[in-house]
Amino acid sequence: MSDDRTDPPAASDRFAKSMLAAIVQSTNAAVIGKTLGGVVITWNAGAEKMFGFSAAEMIGQPIAGIAPAARAAEMQEILQRIRRGERVPPLESERLHKDGHLVPVVLEVSPIRDDAGRIIGASKIAHEISHQRRLETELRRREAELGAIVAGAPEAIVAIDQTGRIRSFNPSAERQFGYRAEEVIGENVSVLMPAPHAERHDRYIGRYLETGERRIIGIGRVVVGRRKDGSTFPLELAISEVSVGPDRHFVGFARDLTERQEMEDRLQELHEKLMRVSRLSAMGQMGAALAHELNQPLTAILNYSVAAKHIAGRGGTDALAQLPGLLQQVSEQATRAGQIIRHIRQFVEKGASKRQTEDVNQLVEEACALALVGTKQIGIKSTFELSANLPPISVDKVQIQQVIMNLVRNAVDAMSEHDRRELRVTTREAASGMIAVGVADSGPGLSEQVRARLFQPFVSSKADGMGIGLSICRAIVQAHHGRISSEPNPGGGAHFVFELPHAGIAADTATI
Repeated sequence: MSDDRTDPPAASDRFAKSMLAAIVQSTNAAVIGKTLGGVVITWNAGAEKMFGFSAAEMIGQPIAGIAPAARAAEMQEILQRIRRGERVPPLESERLHKDGHLVPVVLEVSPIRDDAGRIIGASKIAHEISHQRRLETELRRREAELGAIVAGAPEAIVAIDQTGRIRSFNPSAERQFGYRAEEVIGENVSVLMPAPHAERHDRYIGRYLETGERRIIGIGRVVVGRRKDGSTFPLELAISEVSVGPDRHFVGFARDLTERQEMEDRLQELHEKLMRVSRLSAMGQMGAALAHELNQPLTAILNYSVAAKHIAGRGGTDALAQLPGLLQQVSEQATRAGQIIRHIRQFVEKGASKRQTEDVNQLVEEACALALVGTKQIGIKSTFELSANLPPISVDKVQIQQVIMNLVRNAVDAMSEHDRRELRVTTREAASGMIAVGVADSGPGLSEQVRARLFQPFVSSKADGMGIGLSICRAIVQAHHGRISSEPNPGGGAHFVFELPHAGIAADTATI
């Protein structure tokens, strides 16, 4: 019986060769076979597509036909290495397309051996890298553009990783913070923050990475920065997040609020002048209203007093009997005048106050950021010493920030004519259990005569001062169940401190 089945090893060998031929023909890479003399013996579809020549055009032709003149020596060297039995590792080069343009490629060339191990030719695999080159060029262009944007940006741009370490620090950041980039790259970003934020920053990042709760990322806010010399300054900060694989990076954009343009300074000056005019107008209106309201009771008191004097001068039992009634009228009119003054005072002190629970440090930072606009130009060096973990306070935010801004602007004005211009703003918990906010300057200080009457209306240490700012500050603080005082600054100048009850104390006071 004859066995017409194909010998299994022979069938397997034919199948393997057929599969290999199919792979070679279907791949996008150019697969080329050539003799040791450089004559093409195989040319696949990938080679046709890559170089534009058909297999019929190239088989039997020297491979040197697709080599540009500048690469002729390189091709000869490759053939010599193949004859020595060496494999040519991946090599970037160029070959000619049929239409004459250069095709950038990566070549891999290996010797071909016969069954006896003799080298009979070479196989070459070429991968076109035009697309990769275009991508690399585009990437370099974008990197250059991004580098130019970051380097020329007016804002400080600081990038950190998820551990808080600084990874980049642009020229504007160098100018704002006083550090060179090489001094801070690799350091924790807390070196750019004053206490207590410096100690708490890593916890902020950890909480965000754990909870995803955004408190500043993508939102922005006014904060305080710390320069290399230890001075602090208000800045507007915005933060964006970038994910690089499993890692997360954060980029901060900071603008120094003390470096506003000249136009903003002029607008601020104009605003202050308008406010002074407005206060004068309001005082004039209040004075007119007060005079009108008090005129009647004071006139009545005068008339009754004159009548009582006249009757008492006449003497006699009947005249003396009229005096108690007249004096009663005088008393009633005096009481009425007192009520008018008390109502006006209550209006000034309390007004339409809307109180909420506030973080005292944030409240101070925001108020100082506005009050210190334009002060860098006159050389004010400001330092913030804000105690951590202070209990919240229940206040009318606008009114208390008005107090802070008034004290800070007074301090700045006091130092404007002095060579030493150092401002220090502090928060702490006082021995009384209240929260104390202090503003100290290095100006001329206050005389004992002025300090004794400082918070009274129309008393001022300024030559052109109106003397109502501090009296308004005292009225606001007292309306919040607090107190305000002034004392000499040990280093020279004045030190103003006002104390406010924290939210718990304020609640207890409200229930008494």
